Amino acid sequence: MNVLVTGAAGFIGYHLSEKLLARGDTVVGFDNVNSYYEVSLKETRLARLMKKQGFSFIRADLADRAAIETLFSKNRFDRVVHLAAQAGVRYSLENPQAYVDANLVGFVNILEACRHAKVPHLAYASSSSVYGANTRMPFSVHDNVDHPVSLYAATKKANELMAHTYAHLFRLPTTGLRFFTVYGPWGRPDMALFGFTKKILAGEPIEVFNHGKMRRDFTFVDDIVEGVVRVSDRIPQPNPSWSSDNPDPGTSSAPYRVYNIGNHQPVELLEFIAIIERKLGKKAEKKLMPIQPGDVPATYADVADLQRDVGFAPATPLEVGIGRFVDWYREYYKI
Repeated sequence: MNVLVTGAAGFIGYHLSEKLLARGDTVVGFDNVNSYYEVSLKETRLARLMKKQGFSFIRADLADRAAIETLFSKNRFDRVVHLAAQAGVRYSLENPQAYVDANLVGFVNILEACRHAKVPHLAYASSSSVYGANTRMPFSVHDNVDHPVSLYAATKKANELMAHTYAHLFRLPTTGLRFFTVYGPWGRPDMALFGFTKKILAGEPIEVFNHGKMRRDFTFVDDIVEGVVRVSDRIPQPNPSWSSDNPDPGTSSAPYRVYNIGNHQPVELLEFIAIIERKLGKKAEKKLMPIQPGDVPATYADVADLQRDVGFAPATPLEVGIGRFVDWYREYYKI
């Protein structure tokens, strides 16, 4: 297939592009390579992809409607996997406009392009952050998610609503993927694993929020990518038993689905740090801090729908995944 991967220079986009190329798909990567984090890391990922047969790359911005229209006029895509977005809960408190431009304007540009090009299936990244103030565990796609606690989460929820509208009005098949705390080699420097590893190796104290009482459903990137590929291969159908009297948030009378992709085994932050310490062979100096605005104390994915529909659920143990990240980090930064 010919697949468009937006955010191809990003953490998940890079790994997804590699997997699609390895199975024989052609991949058109799209990314603006912005400076939200270390640009050199994005450029290195890109350089590795550019060496592979079947990969081409467009450097442009999602909010640039003309660039998106040109991209779709020059290519016919069998699948679009939309991963590009302005990420980060905390950054959204300081730079809200960036989230409007990338996550709202950018997403409607992708929807419009997919609609007019009659793309067979659009799969897009949502986030576990949409569960917001929900406390019933595990988080289910059949639960109502109308109480986001950050602008980032609100934009991801908005993406799901926008996708549903296009699925309903134009029968554009769309699938939203709620990722749960992704980690692994080539990861993002703004994420906990990367930051903790860097500071522990440098002998600097690490900030541990909510006094270490955070619980996260850490999900290894290879598992995320496997889930994305399987879901994008499966074009969603309308749910024949969907009822407007008792609407199910996870499905629809339109060709629309939402799935959780998470390890479904939440781990307390202090245990997460203990595994990093063991893999680094070095103790962390911890600075216990209160919970930050926009953060939620716990995430936990119900993946029953994913398992039923595509026969897969993430299962990489944290010890294995963190070990692989630490090995990559030492090699990449020559430590």
